Amino acid sequence: MQPPRERREVRPRAEWMGMGKGPGPSALGIGEILLVFACIFPAVSLQCKILKCNAEFWTATSVSHNSGTEEASEHCTALRAYAHCVRRTARTCRGDLAYHSAVHGIEDLMSQHNCSKEGPTSQPRTRTSLLSLPDSQERSDGPEICHYERSFHKHSAPPNYTHCGLFGDPHLRTFSDIFQTCKVKGAWPLIDNKYLYVQVTNSPVLPQSTATATSKLTIIFKNFQECVDQKVYQAETDELPAAFVDGSKNGGDRHGANTLRILEKAPGQHVEIQARYIGTTIVIRQVGRYLTFAIRMPEELVHSTEDKESQGLYLCLRGCPLSERIDFRTFRAKAAENEPAIGGSRPPVSAEGFTYESATAKCKERLPVEDLYFQSCVFDLLTTGDVNFTMAAYYAFEDVKMLHSNKEKFHIFERTGDLTPGNSAPGRPDVRSISSLCILMVLFWIQCCLVHL
Repeated sequence: MQPPRERREVRPRAEWMGMGKGPGPSALGIGEILLVFACIFPAVSLQCKILKCNAEFWTATSVSHNSGTEEASEHCTALRAYAHCVRRTARTCRGDLAYHSAVHGIEDLMSQHNCSKEGPTSQPRTRTSLLSLPDSQERSDGPEICHYERSFHKHSAPPNYTHCGLFGDPHLRTFSDIFQTCKVKGAWPLIDNKYLYVQVTNSPVLPQSTATATSKLTIIFKNFQECVDQKVYQAETDELPAAFVDGSKNGGDRHGANTLRILEKAPGQHVEIQARYIGTTIVIRQVGRYLTFAIRMPEELVHSTEDKESQGLYLCLRGCPLSERIDFRTFRAKAAENEPAIGGSRPPVSAEGFTYESATAKCKERLPVEDLYFQSCVFDLLTTGDVNFTMAAYYAFEDVKMLHSNKEKFHIFERTGDLTPGNSAPGRPDVRSISSLCILMVLFWIQCCLVHL
């Protein structure tokens, strides 16, 4: 079904949040350059503690019982404390997206509230939020265009939703239900369309090992009409905030701000971001020391990429590059036979010392169905020895059940004979078989022609 005309023609501006007044259309590009810079220097990025400053500021400004002059004074005190905290992170955060957002956001807010840079910086006991209003009664949810499902005619078919997930060492389920196990060390874009940009950073699980897992996640919700301002969310190991990098919990100051909001399901462990203006839900978890990501998004928005050439690196849509995929079946077969695995060496294990049999038994406790979530659990225990990856696979499947619109596709099973290396999705024809069939057909056609001559 075609979306409403107004939605199709909208090209939301990619303004850069907090970069001064009237940013141009290239501002998002600046932000993405900063992301790349952070990935080129991962040691700097991993030491950056800007999220701690953001969390402290949000805590200090979350509640207030004051008003008038006293409230304004508290605002300025909280901002000065925030600025002081951010300055302390300057050395390690120069290439970090959240750091640059905070620096410019503080400058704008200091000017907006006529705050002096000189003055007390002690954190008061209670504060009023400068950046957002409560999520419910005090603000309207905005016009119909800010509710994706409401924009469809009552008699038209409901939109089709798709799901993408990333978890473990790491395993990717694309929007088309292709399941892959990949290396993808460093920073990679999961999603890059007109409305949303998601980037993950994967770090080695063990020294001198090819096993990686997600240690950092950055999400950019782009400007959308009168609904939401551009918002940036960032999480990393041991920092799973319940607010955007500017301290807010919703979409800003526009009429439809509450159609984008963050819900903390379990402090430090489980966050859900609801973006109703684009019909999207995102689930982020920390399991052990690593993050998992899951998203539910309308199919029409999944394909709304302006730069078609860049879709090759859009993992949730196109999957991992061939050079980054791991031959899941070969690894499992060698592990089951207790033979040397990838690279000629046995997979590293922890003190638990998982064998193929013990890893299988452990994964059965949480994942009784031997689908690819179960197989990925076994794979991760063999490659890392970290029992937390069992729970990562379990929660990834729980998120599928919550976010995927087709119950028949909850489980994905491996099918032999129709898989390319590293691709465990059913229904993918073997390219070599197709090529052989085409050659046979051509030879048969030539033979027929010779007979008639």
